[in-house]
Amino acid sequence: MSIAYLNGCFGELDQIRISPLDRGFLFGDGVYEVIPCYGALVFRLEQHLKRLETCLASIQIKNPLSRTAWVELLNDLAKRNNSDGQLLYVQVTRGVAPRDHAFPDTEPTIFAMSRPWNRNEIPVPAKSIVGVDNRWNRCDIKTISLLGNVLLRQQAVENSATENILLRNGHVTEGAASNVFVVVNGEIKTPPRSPFILGGVTRDAVLELSRARGTNIQECEISEQELRNADEIWLTSSSMEIKPVIELDHVRVGGRQPGPVWMEIFAAFRSMTEA
Repeated sequence: MSIAYLNGCFGELDQIRISPLDRGFLFGDGVYEVIPCYGALVFRLEQHLKRLETCLASIQIKNPLSRTAWVELLNDLAKRNNSDGQLLYVQVTRGVAPRDHAFPDTEPTIFAMSRPWNRNEIPVPAKSIVGVDNRWNRCDIKTISLLGNVLLRQQAVENSATENILLRNGHVTEGAASNVFVVVNGEIKTPPRSPFILGGVTRDAVLELSRARGTNIQECEISEQELRNADEIWLTSSSMEIKPVIELDHVRVGGRQPGPVWMEIFAAFRSMTEA
């Protein structure tokens, strides 16, 4: 059993107890982060913590720890779980209080855990469907209120797919739990930051790697037609890394195998994670 953390104490995950009056349980009132660890490297921890801070501020939860304290806590959690590969899950809720919609005057709850993560040497290519983005208008907040995403991902599962790539007003936003990239005529495109997408840490790494290599990449709107006609489609997230899509709505993408642009960027990403 892995070691977890709750409000100042470490313990076995199956022994951790959270109050049923916690607002995370009652209202989904909180935010979270998922942070990959490559051996001793907690990947892009500063970027994950910056996003956590931004999301906490967006929903008016006081950040319970300083940046330095967060770094110490998460590095300690990773060491206690002592795994070559692991995903750290961090959740901060508004805290425990009698059930009432209005914000209470209470201390936030901090919960963190680790799970083993055995990533494949080469990601297993994905199949995706295309769906309607019917979630709320603040998808840029990494909230634990994920029912909309859960239902959209389930649509993919029920269609024997890995992911559901979402359209809002005829343009791509993101996947149910991932960011989306397409390659059209050698040019990489991804939807721009907006309230309708979560600014992924892996997404940002792909942007940086592509620009550093001189690859033509744009943050711009992607139409449904561009998506369906793309030479390559990728999904990115902390747990997926950069996953190529080989089938969209049961129609092959490219040659139904990872494309050459993906292979170049993925190789650069792997070098980054081994640094």
